[in-house]
Amino acid sequence: MAYTIDLSGRVALVTGASSGLGAQFARTLAAAGAGVVLAARRIERLKTLRAEIEAADGDAHVVGMDVTDIDSIRAAVAHAETEMGTIDILVNNSGVGATSKLTDVTPEDYDRLMNTNTRGAFFVAQEVAKRMIARSKGAAPGTFTGGRIVNVASMAGLRVFANIGVYCMSKAAVVHMTHAMALEWGRFGINVNALCPGYIDTEINHHVWQTEAGQRMVQEMPRRRVGQPKDLDVVMMMLCANESHFVNGAVVSADDGQAI
Repeated sequence: MAYTIDLSGRVALVTGASSGLGAQFARTLAAAGAGVVLAARRIERLKTLRAEIEAADGDAHVVGMDVTDIDSIRAAVAHAETEMGTIDILVNNSGVGATSKLTDVTPEDYDRLMNTNTRGAFFVAQEVAKRMIARSKGAAPGTFTGGRIVNVASMAGLRVFANIGVYCMSKAAVVHMTHAMALEWGRFGINVNALCPGYIDTEINHHVWQTEAGQRMVQEMPRRRVGQPKDLDVVMMMLCANESHFVNGAVVSADDGQAI
């Protein structure tokens, strides 16, 4: 029996859409029929992705957003809804990483990771959720009440790894944040879940896997392989589907068994 997830008529906001996982999530949601709002700081990269999506008969809009700036978040969400309609799906994907021993972490390093990965993710979700809640209460226009929020965390939020301790801390906070949001917002029909990817080969880390150190890491993985962005498609689609109304507060690992 074939099963198709159809997101026609839904609007999805994807943060961190200018590259890597965010770009792949945007392509996948657009292919399923969603109108996609591409959000990031690198506008030219977003325009290139928009052209790609539109060439495949998808619908996409570009909006600049800096998740470390509250005013930027509010303006971007308002602009997105003006251009595309009410946001039904949020893929909360913006994030940064850093490699450093804990004794070498500077206040600037710490703030950069926490401000983007934790604080930024929180306030993007809060801004979108306020609008979803208002629709649920009938205080704002929109035919679809409730919504889907997917917070992209990491297997490093479930298991601590050496030399990326602050990154692990920031993503562990996203996991707990997801539980808190699911508990408070579930009554409004908003399903909040976390996706915890493992090592995925993207343009940011592709060079690492070609090095001797990278190859040693691969050999330590359960199935001695690095994932591809498309390997996360099926999980993302499940969490965003209209039919996933009974999935709330879940933390879904897609790491090839790395966090076991």
